[in-house]
Amino acid sequence: MATLPSIEFFDGISERLDDVSLRQDKATGDRVVVMSFNRLRSIERFQSYTKRFNSSLMLKDEEGDISVQPDSVQFVFGGPEGDDLARVDCKFTVAQADHWERFMRFMHRYADANGMAYGEPNAAKE
Repeated sequence: MATLPSIEFFDGISERLDDVSLRQDKATGDRVVVMSFNRLRSIERFQSYTKRFNSSLMLKDEEGDISVQPDSVQFVFGGPEGDDLARVDCKFTVAQADHWERFMRFMHRYADANGMAYGEPNAAKE
C-alpha cells in the first residue's frame, strides 16, 4: 500500500498545500520553490504546543521523507482589521539536480493525491 504524500510543519499534522510556484534564480541557476498555504491546521488547532516542532518542512511520500530547510516563511495577513491570516508562503532553494528530481516526484504524487493540476502563469496581455 502506497503512503499518501503529506506536508508537515509540525510532526504528525499534515497541511494542505494551496499553491506552489517553481522559479529559477537567474544569477545562480538554482531552483526556487514557494509553497503557499491558505491556512495551517497546526496553528488553528493549537497543536503546535503539544507536538514536536520540526525546524524543517517535511515532505513525506512512498519514497520516504524529504527534510527542507526553508529560506523564509512569510505570514500574510488580510481582512478588515488586517489580522486575519490570508496565507503562509514557505520559500526554499533546491540547488542539486537529483534533489530537484526527487522534489518533483513528490510534487507529482502530492498533486495526483490532492486533485491539483499544473498550469503555466498567465502571460501579460499586450
